[in-house]
Amino acid sequence: MTDSLLIPLHVKYIQSLDKRTDELEYWLTEHLRLNGLYWGLTALDLMNNIEALPRDQIINYVKSLQHDNGGFGGHTGHDPHMLYTLSAIQILVTLDAVDVIDKDKVVAYVVSMQNEDGSFRGDQWGEVDSRFVYIGLMALKLLKRMDAINVDKAVQWVLQCQNYDGGFGNTPGAESHSGQVCCCVGALALTDSLHLIDQDMLGWWLCERQLKNGGLNGRPEKLEDVCYSWWVSSALAIIGRLHWIDKEKLSQFILSAQDTEDGGISDRPGNMVDVYHTCFGVAGLSLIGYPGLKKVDPVYCMPEHVIARIGLKK
Repeated sequence: MTDSLLIPLHVKYIQSLDKRTDELEYWLTEHLRLNGLYWGLTALDLMNNIEALPRDQIINYVKSLQHDNGGFGGHTGHDPHMLYTLSAIQILVTLDAVDVIDKDKVVAYVVSMQNEDGSFRGDQWGEVDSRFVYIGLMALKLLKRMDAINVDKAVQWVLQCQNYDGGFGNTPGAESHSGQVCCCVGALALTDSLHLIDQDMLGWWLCERQLKNGGLNGRPEKLEDVCYSWWVSSALAIIGRLHWIDKEKLSQFILSAQDTEDGGISDRPGNMVDVYHTCFGVAGLSLIGYPGLKKVDPVYCMPEHVIARIGLKK
């Protein structure tokens, strides 16, 4: 266990991810290639090492994944989905290269995913989830085209996902979950609608996710997981209640999940690392003020300087 963030090791780990073609995991996660690029690039930028990945190669790769309907696939030959489309936009905005894609087609794709009740589908097959509302709103916010959808209906649908305990589920009536809370609170923040919820009640539900070892879980009676260092903490930060958890204990938990030999961060100490938990571990540390990291924006999960550069930081 170490009490410091092993930045050089994490940079090398992220750089190695596209060179592990002899490993089964590389091929089994092909559908996550674009998401993984967003996770890796964001972690690198927060650690002041964005130049560790080749900018032009990234831009050309992302551009190649846009389909005729405007959406993006997770890798070459994969169908478009809202999850991949947002990652593409986040990557290109971070690299100041969003003009290389057809933005009007992206907007049309996102608009086509909104249902009559305000919710959003993830793709043409129709799955509805509160994540997709957040994704749709953020994608359009980053492209400065929120005018293209029915924002009021989206907000009303999100509010229907809130439960009696203050948390939010993936659809109306579904169990409260930290990941869905982050998405719903983020959606309300993007639409200036946070005043519509009881933030104290929500804050209590969120702060009760911290366990004795400092880690955070996704819902009651579940194990701690590094990714919730982001999902829980970002929601608390958005509603101004991040001080309701013990930041020092959370920091120690995240640092304890590092691979001290090969880099990367796992879900909890002793498990295999991956780029998803590496990103959200680093982002969580940034959010709670860990020294030496760039500040992350809790609404976009992107570096604050990027959001400021495009004029979205209030």
